[in-house]
Amino acid sequence: MKLPCALTIAGSDSGGGAGVQADLKTFAALGVHGLCVITAVTAQNTRGVEAVFDLPSELVTKQLYAVMRDFEVEWAKTGMLSNTEIIQAVGAGIERYSIRAVIDPVMASTTGAPLLRGGAFESLLKLISSAELVTPNVPEAERLSGIKIKSMVDVKRAAREISELGPRAVLIKGGHLRGREVVDLLYMDGKFSEFKGPRVLGEPTHGTGCSFSAAITAELAKGTSMLGAIDSARRFIARAIESRLEVGKGIMPVNPMAVLLLDAEKGRALEEVWTAAKLLVAEPRFSKLLPEVGSNIAMALSGAKRTSDVVGLSGRIVKVGGRPRLTGYPELGGSEHVANIVLTAMHHDPGIRAGLNIRFSDEILRSCRKLGLRVVGFDRSKEPRGVKTMVWGTEQAIKKAGRVPDVIFDHGALGKEAMVRLLGRSAIEVAELALRIARRV
Repeated sequence: MKLPCALTIAGSDSGGGAGVQADLKTFAALGVHGLCVITAVTAQNTRGVEAVFDLPSELVTKQLYAVMRDFEVEWAKTGMLSNTEIIQAVGAGIERYSIRAVIDPVMASTTGAPLLRGGAFESLLKLISSAELVTPNVPEAERLSGIKIKSMVDVKRAAREISELGPRAVLIKGGHLRGREVVDLLYMDGKFSEFKGPRVLGEPTHGTGCSFSAAITAELAKGTSMLGAIDSARRFIARAIESRLEVGKGIMPVNPMAVLLLDAEKGRALEEVWTAAKLLVAEPRFSKLLPEVGSNIAMALSGAKRTSDVVGLSGRIVKVGGRPRLTGYPELGGSEHVANIVLTAMHHDPGIRAGLNIRFSDEILRSCRKLGLRVVGFDRSKEPRGVKTMVWGTEQAIKKAGRVPDVIFDHGALGKEAMVRLLGRSAIEVAELALRIARRV
């Protein structure tokens, strides 16, 4: 089976955070072979662009033709196309080889340096007319449409206006608009589709636009639908921003390779939770610790921020015929309750990565204390309205203990079973701790 190829036609970023460098890293992370046509060489770093040298359009043409004569390329993306001659050369190549293009209409760098020469704007508009997808941010969409954008109503008007240029689809990225959520708007075939997600908080990030359009292109090259490609690319870029690289002295660049590290870590976490679960069900005495609702064991990925970053069992460990039995398999998002406990604990101590819920009894708490564990409880009757119980309760226990305790318990409430939760640095560590407790009960 041949590896899909994707082509980037863009400028070189000597700082490695955007441009061709970011595109190729994104392609590699998403499992496609990356090809490149360099349009310009920049002298830049995380603090700004110091100089730009446009390559002769003839060399741009020769790069493009060399690539297309050897590789099977259906999809390409463009980035920095700084002058009319380069844009025309790229347009001629796209037409000659029937390339399906994602046009990222780059006009300025993250630091504000202009990357589109005077007089090239009209040529860019013509190139956009041949695009399968154009991906402007809000300032770029304003210039392309002539509409001042302050709301989603304006975004829709601008998308319709840009579509009149001729591209099959228009995706206006909403990162520049205010709000807790980022909303990207797609206009395709006369219909609007919104893609919403929480805003990644923090300082501005270098290379987001390049990597996002590259991720869309990579997914399209693999045969994904337009809607699917955009949805997948949004999740990819969110992870790349969350894991941005602490390099340089200016704006931190995205980390397109974070998805590979995540996949590797996810595999290790899935294996660890599965091993820990099997340890528990292999010991008949663990049945003495099983609550009526069953037990779940969970382990968070490093830097986890949401329950979907935590591996838990899709079912639970329950008692069948007096013995513990597994009723599910490890998966991301497998346990909301235990995951919220672990995530809250991680916020205070990043070394705490795993948790397990077990039955409440005074004997179990005594066994925990005899093992030298720090045991702290919270009172569910004092729980305020509108909070997540496991988040609030864990915060209360941590506040009371002055640190993350080893064991958090509560006496239950109306319709809520009393429970004990064990915390630790790994799923296996927590499972082994539970078995030590089980042998004492």
